[in-house]
Amino acid sequence: MRYAVLVTGPAGAGKSTFSGSFMTHLQNSKRTSHLVNLDPAAAPTSFEYDPAIDIKDLISLEDVMSELQYGPNGGLVYCFEYLLDNMDWLEEELGSYDDDYLIIDCPGQIELYTHHPFLPTLVRNLQRLGIRTCAVYLIESQFMEDKYKFFSGVLSAMSAMVNLEIPWINIMSKMDLVTSNPDNESGGARNGLRQRKNIARFLDPDPLLLANEPGREGNVTNPRFHALNRAIVQLIEDHPLVSFLPLDLTNPDSLETVISHIDYTMQYGEDEEPKEPHDLDKGDFQDLE
Repeated sequence: MRYAVLVTGPAGAGKSTFSGSFMTHLQNSKRTSHLVNLDPAAAPTSFEYDPAIDIKDLISLEDVMSELQYGPNGGLVYCFEYLLDNMDWLEEELGSYDDDYLIIDCPGQIELYTHHPFLPTLVRNLQRLGIRTCAVYLIESQFMEDKYKFFSGVLSAMSAMVNLEIPWINIMSKMDLVTSNPDNESGGARNGLRQRKNIARFLDPDPLLLANEPGREGNVTNPRFHALNRAIVQLIEDHPLVSFLPLDLTNPDSLETVISHIDYTMQYGEDEEPKEPHDLDKGDFQDLE
């Protein structure tokens, strides 16, 4: 049985860093894994491990922009549509891997997860090849600093989940940047992050966080947006699809917990007894002051 994990999320969420740490963990666990790069704009220095399969061997954004005079956004769409027209290339590349774990590092363009046919088509092809597939969606902890930005992340995760229709895990990355001490000179303070109370209200999104805040500090939102906020709150309450696992890559236990949930989602090792994921103690990230 082959397994594939699509590592998705917006640009800057830490997808490549997570993929590298994921690879290291699997190798240390004596599990065979391979990195697949599906970002035609990725620089070689982006990866801790050399990709076993790289879309840039088929097409690169740099070549498209140079030869066709496309801009970066149009060039990316062209690259993915070119891959869709040449899925036999990807199938041939995947054919040499059996009983392996494929970590697929995806690009950071949100539209690819919400309404472009590229990733749903890719998922269908992976499933047709008998590859057991799931996805992780990363947003970074800095989203918790702005409730409006946070809920836009929640909605984008929800949209991607509905669009791809595969087992799914949402991850709040870069939790090491969240500090309990606003005066700390390192980590969170250096990056402008401040620990909030009730972090669990963000890991299991509480719509009342948005409903209780009619406007930003020092800037009253147009009253017409209050109705929109209420509609978003109702949507999240009616469809509670999104929750987040906290990920702190400086803590091996945190990474182990996330990977155990991924394994459980795909039931890694079908010849073994089903494994329960490690318990997640969200209280570790709650009520810090």
